[in-house]
Amino acid sequence: MEVELSTYQKKAEAPDLWDDPERAQLIMQQVSHLQDEVDGWNALTQRLGDALELSTLEDESLRTEIEAEIAVIEQDIDRRETKSMLSGEYDRGDAILAIHAGAGGTDSQDWASMLLRMYLRWAEKSGYKADVLDQSEGEEAGIKSATLSIEGSFAYGMLRSEKGVHRLVRLSPFDSNHRRHTSFALIEILPQVKTSTDININPSDIRIDTYRSAGAGGQNVQKNETAIRITHIPTGLVVTCQNERSQTQNKENALRVLKARLLDLKQQQEQEKLDEIKGDYVKAEWGSQIRSYVLHPYQMVKDHRTELEVGNANGVLDGDLTAFMEAYLRQTMQA
Repeated sequence: MEVELSTYQKKAEAPDLWDDPERAQLIMQQVSHLQDEVDGWNALTQRLGDALELSTLEDESLRTEIEAEIAVIEQDIDRRETKSMLSGEYDRGDAILAIHAGAGGTDSQDWASMLLRMYLRWAEKSGYKADVLDQSEGEEAGIKSATLSIEGSFAYGMLRSEKGVHRLVRLSPFDSNHRRHTSFALIEILPQVKTSTDININPSDIRIDTYRSAGAGGQNVQKNETAIRITHIPTGLVVTCQNERSQTQNKENALRVLKARLLDLKQQQEQEKLDEIKGDYVKAEWGSQIRSYVLHPYQMVKDHRTELEVGNANGVLDGDLTAFMEAYLRQTMQA
């Protein structure tokens, strides 16, 4: 890291650095990130040295202080161990998170809104900035879909574990007979594109439409056409954004989501080609759930990939997701 930091610092000192603002910004971000990492490791090394020095003193009154310091050091090491598993090309960067209610009508739309709250709470607890870029309300309750921007160091790497179908089992609050219902929602996790070298959109390949933002039940919440719909003609991808009051902001956010979707599509195509060569290609479709959240007849959240089970379902729905993310990362590292 120190060698890499030195290289980027030399690039940052170049007199023509800001001739290319996009490249300059990325270089400065790398300098800042690497400096934080190097400073953190040096601070940890210093703490370890100080703790070892204290432990050599035969003074029983220092025992409590040393044990407290060991606990802090262990937490720091656990956090760094998790980060060491995030070495993918986009793992350090920001993410786009999309939620889609599955079949099941109002129950699934309510489940989608519960997942929206869960990820917003996780982002808040984890120190990430979360913005809702687009949201489509359900007819009676909940949401049909939502798109979020999650910004912060390693946001995409941490959230990769959440991609897939999430299943909820509970007594339905929308069933007059209060029967047990099973609901499904799909979570998409996409890396945010930082440079035009990753994805470059030709203006002639997109069609931009404007319309009025709508609230629940189709009620217009704005008189001006500030909402944006962008269609990528070559692929047929469509993205919408209506949460900002400014048409310009909605257009910028919609383009961010479109670039993320195009990058994800590019990665899927490359992976499919590789899998076909290896002979183990399986088409990615809506399939079996990655995680089940059971609220009745007992409470439990189970991840079907790692077999991790947590009895405190309400805690998970309140944003306590890190254990599932770390278990997934450890499993993928061992694979």
